[in-house]
Amino acid sequence: MTENVVEKEVVSKNFIEQIIEKDLEDGCYDHIQTRFPPEPNGYLHIGHAKSILLNYGLAQKYHGKFNLRFDDTNPTKEKTEFVHSIIEDAKWLGADWEDRLFFASDYFGQMYEAAVKLIKKGKAYVCDLSADEIKEYRGTLTEPGKNSPYRERSIEENLELFENMKNGMYKDGEKVLRAKIDMASPNINMRDPIIYRVARMTHHNTGDTWCIYPMYDFAHPIEDAIEKITHSICTLEFEDHRPLYDWVVRELEYPNPPKQIEFAKLYLTDVVTGKRYIKKLVEDGIVDGWDDPRLVSVAALRRRGFTPEAIRNFVELVGVSKANSSVDYAMLEYCIREDLKLKVPRMMAVLDPIKLVIDNYPENVTEQLDAPNNQEKEEMGNRTIPFGRELYIEREDFMEEPPKKYFRMFPGNVVRLMYAYIVTCTGCEKDANGNVTVVHCTYDPETKGGNAREGQKVKGTIHWVSVKDAVDAKVRLYENIIDEEKGKLNEDGTLNLNPNSLRVLEHCYLESNLAKAEKLMKFQFVRNGYFCVDSKDSTEDALVFNRIVSLKSSFKL
Repeated sequence: MTENVVEKEVVSKNFIEQIIEKDLEDGCYDHIQTRFPPEPNGYLHIGHAKSILLNYGLAQKYHGKFNLRFDDTNPTKEKTEFVHSIIEDAKWLGADWEDRLFFASDYFGQMYEAAVKLIKKGKAYVCDLSADEIKEYRGTLTEPGKNSPYRERSIEENLELFENMKNGMYKDGEKVLRAKIDMASPNINMRDPIIYRVARMTHHNTGDTWCIYPMYDFAHPIEDAIEKITHSICTLEFEDHRPLYDWVVRELEYPNPPKQIEFAKLYLTDVVTGKRYIKKLVEDGIVDGWDDPRLVSVAALRRRGFTPEAIRNFVELVGVSKANSSVDYAMLEYCIREDLKLKVPRMMAVLDPIKLVIDNYPENVTEQLDAPNNQEKEEMGNRTIPFGRELYIEREDFMEEPPKKYFRMFPGNVVRLMYAYIVTCTGCEKDANGNVTVVHCTYDPETKGGNAREGQKVKGTIHWVSVKDAVDAKVRLYENIIDEEKGKLNEDGTLNLNPNSLRVLEHCYLESNLAKAEKLMKFQFVRNGYFCVDSKDSTEDALVFNRIVSLKSSFKL
């Protein structure tokens, strides 16, 4: 007797999904709520994209809610510009928070009351030690700290002093509010951390309403608890801060407090993600802004021509883990190639032009030739391309004395002009310095469409652009902005920059179908890679294209 065995599909879950499913199964939470909590002190980068997509994806998967919340507790570095850019980037990546956009600064009143509650419980005190003294008292990884002389102030005195702090009676840094935990804790974060400081700064959201501001480690768990976040997902550097996170929500007696879970950051080779370094590059004019296509800020990737689908695929390939590791930049390039190859039309563009004259083609005649928009996707249809006696070809497609296995143009060789005719190279012209200026050939009228005669073998095919109808454009070619093989940093701590990270090509010639290309439109330039119309510098009369990625990949899945 044979039994019918039904195989169940095995679905692999990452460790965060396993935790969430167990929490739901155990009844810890009756719903799932996640958040992406950026500090508005810079533009988002590829690592933030991973966090956005992870948090939003979890909320979607478990039919929960997702919040976008700005952790704006440090006015010294925060700008409204960064708030707007983060919102735009998150939307572009596909995150949808509906009406769930929040600011930590909206909760400043509740955070103040939370601090008062800790004081009343004997769990916080006002300290007069200077920043250097607090550091000295804190101890080391091997030695315990020692108590502040102000640690045993009475609840009444602490309440009065803290209110005076709020009312602006002290100078910046003169007094701080500290949590009273354990100066001998093996975790330095638990040695009476500062939770409020005096700081007269104008806030982008609250103006000059407050002259005291909560510290991040105190504010963050409160924000999560107020918003009823169930799983506070952050990167591994916050693992040592988790005991303080748990202490805050426990001492403030929040019901169903959120659970902090840490995952590994996304490290990408040969790129710059640190805000301090990017800010320096921007201020020194090495890049033309936070969206310079050599960077991996989300805005820079969008400007360069990356798609949200490619970034989502990349994040999915990288996965979620507990172990820090570096991901090769080639993986990101692989994802954009895979996404674009069936999406965008394939056009002809000559980036390093030299003139080709077909001596036996009639003068002043232009014919229209048919070409597919994408050979791998018939649904994209065909287009017509003007063809005439004078063309532009790539300089590298002609050699007077070629090496073996060079199948392009050289005197006496037969090649195919893509979508056009079979031609025979007859020679070239040179300037006084011996540089080739014009290549000459003859064509076979019976080979229209590039179809060889019976028995004729043509090994080389080259692309071209009609001189008469060519679109003159500027093209930017990019390399990684740093080369980690030589070391990311110089001895003085500055970035080891690649001097060839940007190469600008003037007077590139494109087929006439690209004349009306609009900003951020993407194309494959045959044999040269994928390109995008620059959103910042391109105009109708002066097109500028950024190379998104070359056609060749060093990455194997």
